[in-house]
Formats: sequence, structure tokens, C-alpha cells
Amino acid sequence: MGFSTPQYLVSEYIKWTHNGTIQLPDFQRGYKWEDDRIRQLLITILRGHPMGIVMLLKTGNESVRFKPKPLEGTAPADEVEAQKLLLDGQQRLTSLSQALVGTGVVATKDSRGKLLDRRYYVHMETAIQGEDRVDEAVISVPADGVVRSNFGRTIELDLSTPELEREHGYFPLRLLYQPDEVMTWMFALGNIPLAQQFNKRVLGPVASYTIPAIELDQNTSKSAVATVFEKVNTGGMPLNVFELLTAMFAGDAAYYDRTGEDFRLSDDWHAAHQQFAAEPAIRGVSSTDFLQAITLVVTRAKNLADSSSRPPAISAKRDDILELQLDDYLIWRDKVRDAFLWVATFLADQHVFDARFLPYATQLVPLAVIRTILGTGTDLHSARQRITEWFWCGVLGELYGGATETRFARDVEQVPAWAQGDEGAAVPRTVSDASFQESRLYTLRTRGSAAYKGIYALLIGEGAKDWMFDQSFGKVQYTDLKTDIHHIFPYKWCIDNKIDPVLRESIVNKTALAATTNRTIGAAAPSKYLRVIEDRSKVDESELDALLRTHLVDPDALRADDFDAHFAHRKEAVLHLIENAMGKPLQREASVQEPARLADDFEEESADLELENAEDD
Repeated sequence: MGFSTPQYLVSEYIKWTHNGTIQLPDFQRGYKWEDDRIRQLLITILRGHPMGIVMLLKTGNESVRFKPKPLEGTAPADEVEAQKLLLDGQQRLTSLSQALVGTGVVATKDSRGKLLDRRYYVHMETAIQGEDRVDEAVISVPADGVVRSNFGRTIELDLSTPELEREHGYFPLRLLYQPDEVMTWMFALGNIPLAQQFNKRVLGPVASYTIPAIELDQNTSKSAVATVFEKVNTGGMPLNVFELLTAMFAGDAAYYDRTGEDFRLSDDWHAAHQQFAAEPAIRGVSSTDFLQAITLVVTRAKNLADSSSRPPAISAKRDDILELQLDDYLIWRDKVRDAFLWVATFLADQHVFDARFLPYATQLVPLAVIRTILGTGTDLHSARQRITEWFWCGVLGELYGGATETRFARDVEQVPAWAQGDEGAAVPRTVSDASFQESRLYTLRTRGSAAYKGIYALLIGEGAKDWMFDQSFGKVQYTDLKTDIHHIFPYKWCIDNKIDPVLRESIVNKTALAATTNRTIGAAAPSKYLRVIEDRSKVDESELDALLRTHLVDPDALRADDFDAHFAHRKEAVLHLIENAMGKPLQREASVQEPARLADDFEEESADLELENAEDD
């Protein structure tokens, strides 16, 4: 990557933005500066203070073909081709290009977000008194030039005509870089000493004001451009790979030649996301997730097709996504979209019904890729069993919580062959790496933990039925019953009976219940609330005990209000459940430490616990 660092006059920037020499990449977000930020920018220039740099990318780069668009408020001729793309400095140059040209009206907003149109003036007498008075001298007024008060009934200042501007001594900043119009305006002022002083102290210095640029040449890579937006985009939010790829695809000449139009990645993604949004468990899948999945499929195909000793790696890192070609995207888009929809069904089969209880959103990316690779083969009994085992190893082993790109690639490389039972296929690292410690049950307290949400789903999947309605928690019933996770021994009862809070809040003491059932339980002792449930539901003791056992709960311990016996019984049952899901025995600990010593971060989770407990009791 080569670059230069020229200094350009403000007047040059304004000329270039209006004639189309400088334009924006199509992915740049819209202009959004507030009125006071514009006023402060003008004050900075009038004082002669530096306003920072802008970053430009020369066009003609074959690997970075962004579709250009004019800055807001400019209207270059259609046939004009941009020579430089503005990568950083959009808000500043757009402000200057609107405020210092033509009518000087800027479409902006106030500090509360209310849209308004403003013009900017500098009070001449005040400005010539020195740099420290410039802030006071520069004002913002409504687009019609009239400042009103008393709900619009009183005119405080009227600058609606050049004559009134001169009468009140306010120079319109729209003329700042238009010397012929400045001369005409000043000549009519009728105050030669003021005009001379203002020209010497304000207009002269401003005419030579420059803004430094970093100008990237035609050899700049996509990765370097992405880094620019992540590191130095000072005017707004850094752009993500989806927005960068949107612009690159829009500039794809081959697609335009075939179809006569630009490809709109944002529209394409919107159509897919609408389908995902209809499935509560996957509605959080993002555009970047979607691109990562496609990139994994594409890089895997290239890896398999390359017979060299060093084939390209399977990967979905930022640089790999930016290298994605539009034709490759179009080949795999529909298959990957359908795979994510299959993921929603797979999650429902695991009794994960909504995003709140989705253990890892990140794990959905390789899961969708595995489906894309194997197709309907994922639904064959043996393959489905192994994919399910891999899924739970990732969840209960808590392996998808950190940096995930390497694990993505490894799972995409290893899981398909293993799931199909291919001869010589090794056990995937996610399966072999996964482990679960018995003591972890004491620290799983809120749905901020993937394993907590996973165990909750496994308990539902064991055939748990609601205690009042005798309904299994299928996808429809789960929603209809307003199901959530609640204490078995109620929160208030535990406090009154001095139950260790670590045990009280453990997943071991929580289960899925309908909202109505939870309200019926309230804060009562189990021995009492069970009788209430029996009375209201018209069931006998043995029938309710059978329902309790579907939650791996010991009815005798509940009816005796014996928390310790309840906890010991259910902990062992949950450990067996985890073993079955992960397909491997867990190493039991000879003696678990005192629970309180396992909860060093208990206070850090207090806010989440308070929220869940408020919903519970």
C-alpha cells in the first residue's frame, strides 16, 4: 500500500465535492452532524485551528471497486467519474460543502434529534476583536434567516436579505470561498474600515486554510481499506465487513454487464433476514454471521479442489470475507439461507425455542455450514446423532464463548466426515476437548451462561411437563404457557430458611414452568404449594409426583421441605443428563469444595439474579 500526505485548500475540497472529483463509497452511512457540531467546525476554521485529516482513496484500483455516490447536498453531472473516494471525513466535508456554498442552508438536527435547516453567520465587529471572540461571533439561524421567540411571534434578528445582513453586521459564511460575491457584498456594506479589518483578520487567513489528507494509492488492498474504517473513521461508527462487501458487490462490472443493474447485497440480506426473523431462535443471526457461513463454504470448496501441498485454508476471518467474490456468493447464498432455516428446526428439536435461551449464537454458523455440506444427510439417524453430540459438547464444554474463527474452521473441516462415519475420520476437536466439571453446577446461576441455557433445554427435552397443565413443553406449548425458568424451592423461602445463595441460585434448583404455575407457587414452602397445585389442578398426590419426576425432581424431598436432599438428588440426575448429551462420562469430584468458595463472581451476577428473581417471585 502506498500513500501520500498532501495539503489541500478548503476551497479545493469544496470544488471537488461539488463537481464530483471527490465522492463517497456507496456503503458510507448518511450525513448526521448536529447543528452545534457544524457551528464548532466553522469556528475552528475561522480561528485557523487544525480540524484533523481526511482520508482519500484514489479510484482505478482493480481489487477495490467501490460504487461511488455524491456527498449529500452536492449534484455533480451524471457523466462525471470520481477520482478520489472519501474514506474518512464525510461529516466535515459535507458540512463545509453545504454551509459554504450556494444558499448556505444545511439540513441538520438539534441536540434532541429534531430535523431543521440552518444557515451560519459571523458577526464582523466581534470577530475582528481576536481569536477568543470568534466562538461568540459565529451564529446559527433558521434557513429563512429570521430568529424568532415567543412561539414565533417576536422577531429577534432578521437576516433574510443581503441588506439586512449588512445592516446588522453579519457576514454570511456561504460567501466565504466565493471571492466575487464577497467583493460585491463588501462594496455595498458602506463601512470601509470594518470591511478592511474583516478582510485582513478573517477572510485573508481563511482563504489559505488547508486540510491535510492521507491519500491511498491504487494498490491499496481490501484489507487495508477495512482497517481504515475500523481504526480511523472518526466521524461516525466504524463500518463492518458487510457494508464494505456491499459496496464491492455493487461495483461488480461482470454482474452489471449480465443484468444491467448493480447488485444490492443489503436488499438480498434483508430478504433472507425476514425469513430468519420468523423463527425466534435464529432471529438474531446477523449479516456478518451469514457472510461467515458462506465464506466457510467457499474456502472449504477451494481447499478441497487444490491438490497442492499447501491448499488455501478453510477460514472466515475478516480478510477472507472481504475476498469473497459475488459469483461465489450467488452460488451458495440460497443453500446457506436454507441451512440456517434448518438450524431453527434443529434447535427446536433440542428444545431451544427462542433467542433468550440460545446457548451460543456463534455456534449456529458452523452448524449451518455443516448442513450446507451434508444436505439432507444431516437428517440420517447416525449423522444426526453425532451432530447433536457435537452441538452439546460445544455448549456444555463452553467452547464457543471466545474467539471463534479458528474453531469454526476446525469444526467445518472435521465434523462432516465424522458425522457421516467416514473411515479414518477423526473425532472433532470440539468433541474431544469438551469437558464438564461437577463443581460447575454451583456457578451456573443465570442465563448469561451457555451451559445454564443448555441444561435448561436438556431438562425440557427429558419430557418435562408443567405441574398444573400436564403439558409437555413443545414449541407451541412453550410459547402459549409463557414458559420461563423458575426456582423449585422459592427464592423467598430459601432466604427465610438461610439456604446458601450459591445453592439457591444454581441451575440445580431451577426448572421450566408456565407463568401461571409459577404465580401459584409464589414464595410458599414446597409442601404447601404442592397442595395448592393439587387442589387447583384437581390431581392427586401420585399424579403430581409423576409430573415432578419429569423434571428430575425428588417428590419426597419437596414434600418434606428438605432442600439438601432435593439438591443432592437433582444434581446427580442433571450430571447424568449432561453425560448422555455429551456422549462421555464425567469425572465426579471426590469432594466438592464448600459452595461459597466456588462463587467468587457471585456479586458480579447480582444484577442478573435480581432481574430473574423479580420475574420469578
